[in-house]
Amino acid sequence: MKAFAIGAALALGLAAVAAHAQQWPAQPVRIVVGYPAGGASDVAARVVGQKLAERLGQAVVVENKPGAGGNIGADFVAKAPADGYTLLLGTISLSVNPSLYPKMTYDPQKDLAAISMISSTPFVLVSNPNSPYTSVKSLLDAARADERAVDYATAGNGSGSHLFMELFASTAGVKFNHIPYKGAAPAMNDVLGNQVPVTFDNIITTLPLVQAGKLRALAVSTRKRSKVAPEIPTLAESGVPGFDATAWFGLFAPAGTSKDIVQRLSREVAEVVKDPLVAEKLLKLGAEPASSSPEAFERFFGGEIAKWRKVIRQANIRVD
Repeated sequence: MKAFAIGAALALGLAAVAAHAQQWPAQPVRIVVGYPAGGASDVAARVVGQKLAERLGQAVVVENKPGAGGNIGADFVAKAPADGYTLLLGTISLSVNPSLYPKMTYDPQKDLAAISMISSTPFVLVSNPNSPYTSVKSLLDAARADERAVDYATAGNGSGSHLFMELFASTAGVKFNHIPYKGAAPAMNDVLGNQVPVTFDNIITTLPLVQAGKLRALAVSTRKRSKVAPEIPTLAESGVPGFDATAWFGLFAPAGTSKDIVQRLSREVAEVVKDPLVAEKLLKLGAEPASSSPEAFERFFGGEIAKWRKVIRQANIRVD
């Protein structure tokens, strides 16, 4: 009798979970962005959220919780109820931060459930047009002749520009001289002024400067050429075989969220990023639309954590 009661209780519990998933969403859904309003991740969340709201039949509200390299927003979602109403717009920092911050208040792999990729964004290796670095080959030749010869600017220790350049250096088997700044703007200003000749930064910020003739594009970081700037060769094409790294946006939910809800969201995101208007707006950001199953995105995310952990340990990178 006792076993029967337990079984009945379990059955009722599972039925309740299934009913909840079928009724979802019964209220507005919020997407938390761990960065200030107006940035690329915020714009991407709003572009995707607007179309997602149409498909779900409920409002999708973007909420900014900036700070600590995206950790404040991610921690908030990791500790939110696993009911499908609080989601995270995750970025590459979500895979980097566990290796940069010694005392994380959440575990991205354990406390968050991967839903789908939204977009993939290459970084671009650029030099000042007045510098001697006219190609990847000339840059590598200089570094091989003298490991202190090539200075490069970044937004600071552990920034994307720092990590991508360290991955480039280790893959190519050379060393470059890191010049960290307190933010992306001062770093870029000094590259534009040729005080520092090279940087490796997001296509979103670098492409307009390349198109204006203020920077020279040497290569993109992704395995394939960018749809946004197909004229720029890849690093793999330019003498660094196997190089493939991307910045990305993706959607996550708190761990424990119903698989039915996660799968539904994944399917909806796939349709959203196919929408011509959404795709056009993402491409204007330099973000190439992408989608994936929860399982594929989870594998990708785990690979990203492992890749950047190796780079950070090899280069002994520490946050300021």
